[in-house]
Amino acid sequence: MVSTTPELPASIDPNRPSAARIYDAFLGGTHNFETDRAIAARAVELVPEIPLIARANRAFLHRAVRHATGLGIRQFLDLGSGIPTESNVHEVARSAAPEARVVYVDIDPTAVLYARHMLGDDPHTAVVHGDLQQPALLLDQPELRDRLDLTRPVAILMIAVLHFVPDSPALDSAMRTYRDAAAPGSQLAISHASTGGRRAEVDRVADLYNRTGTPLVPRNAAQLTRFFEGWQLVAPGVVRGGDWRPEPQDHRLPDAVGSLTLAGVGVKPE
Repeated sequence: MVSTTPELPASIDPNRPSAARIYDAFLGGTHNFETDRAIAARAVELVPEIPLIARANRAFLHRAVRHATGLGIRQFLDLGSGIPTESNVHEVARSAAPEARVVYVDIDPTAVLYARHMLGDDPHTAVVHGDLQQPALLLDQPELRDRLDLTRPVAILMIAVLHFVPDSPALDSAMRTYRDAAAPGSQLAISHASTGGRRAEVDRVADLYNRTGTPLVPRNAAQLTRFFEGWQLVAPGVVRGGDWRPEPQDHRLPDAVGSLTLAGVGVKPE
C-alpha cells in the first residue's frame, strides 16, 4: 500500500467530527483530526473500554469473513467500511481465497479518500462513496457492478454501522432491498452497539455523538434480530460480539464490557 497521505479536498472539513475518523482514533489509527480525537477521548472517559470493544469488533469482522469464505463465498460488500486499518476485508478473505473481490462503501468522504489512496489500483477491489439507505443507487454503481456478480452469493457486511442509522421506513426498505438483491447462499453479518447493563454510560456516549451531528442508536438483541428478517441465522444467533464463534487468539472481554456489542450472521436460504 502507498504510505503517503493524500491531500484533503476542500469538501472535507477537519473541524467537523466524523464517526469514521473517531473510530479510527479508537483503533489507534492516524487518519483522524484533533476534533475527532477530542470526541474519542471524551467517549473513552465515559466508557474506558471502548478501544478494547473496537478491537474486538474487528476480530468479529475477521471471523465473519472467514466464515463466508468457508461457505465458498468469494465476493464481499462492506457497507460502512470506514477508514482502512490493518487486516482489511480483502486481506482476510484473500488469505483463504486469493480470487476474492471486495467493494467498500462509506458515506464519509474522508473514509473514501483514504481507502482509495491506500488500496491503490487493486483491480479486484473498489471504494464507493454512497449511502447504505439508498441501495438501488448503490447497487447500480459501475465500480460495484464491475466487481460483484449479484447472481452469485455475496457476503454483505454491516459492521458497527447500523447504530448510526435511526429506525425509519427507509432503513427497513433498504434492508429488504439488500436481501432481495442477494443470491441464495449469500451472507449478512452485522455488529451493533448495545447498552448492555450500562445504559447510563452508553446514553452519555450517544448524547456526545448526537451533539456532533451523528446519531448513535444502541439496539437490543430483539431489535437487531429484526434486521435478519428473511435470513437464516447461523448458530449461535444474535449474541454478544465476542461470543460469536470466538477463536483461540481472540482476547476475551469481561461480561460487563462484552455486552456492549451484539453481533450475528445470517445466510439467505436456497
